[in-house]
Amino acid sequence: MNKISIKSILEQEAEAVRNIPIGSAYDTATALIVEHVHRLGGTLIISGMGKAGQIAMNIATTFSSTGTPAYFLHPSEAQHGDLGIVRKHDLMLLISNSGKTRELIELVHLARELVEVMPFIVITSDLDSPLAKEAAVCLSTGAPREVCPLGLTPTTSTTVMTVIGDMLVVSVMQKIGFTSADYARRHHGGYLGAKSRQQSKNENT
Repeated sequence: MNKISIKSILEQEAEAVRNIPIGSAYDTATALIVEHVHRLGGTLIISGMGKAGQIAMNIATTFSSTGTPAYFLHPSEAQHGDLGIVRKHDLMLLISNSGKTRELIELVHLARELVEVMPFIVITSDLDSPLAKEAAVCLSTGAPREVCPLGLTPTTSTTVMTVIGDMLVVSVMQKIGFTSADYARRHHGGYLGAKSRQQSKNENT
């Protein structure tokens, strides 16, 4: 196994972020979230399995703290009753590097039994994958090579997924006009709570 320097790891991950394909799909995804959550009163349901699931959880909490109600739905637990949280006007954001994650493919079919017109936003490296074909809009990771020396452990791919989630969050924040005061009402504790309240006060003086 060839040793990879810290600098080369950083350079490879940074290059992967720079090479994320950007296009109209982001406008479409943002519009879908605003329409379903902020106009129709639905919730953004985010799901992924394994390492992608950990990224999905982070994206869900970030959306919720910035004014867009969202929650993480574990795709396996969904098959054991948790799917009952799905309602009319909800939409799903699914994260799978391969686009072939069995549990997510099954989740698509199960969700559509409850809400036939459920739209799906999919983050994946394979735009021809089964999940991509189910999506109303697909966001490509650019299929970066994993920095893991074995080429197996989700490393670079999860970095890119996180950044794509951040792009969606910020795009929606801008669309809904989310302010420091809005943030303060959702984040009461700790340093960020105090900072947001002070920032909101400064903006109103």
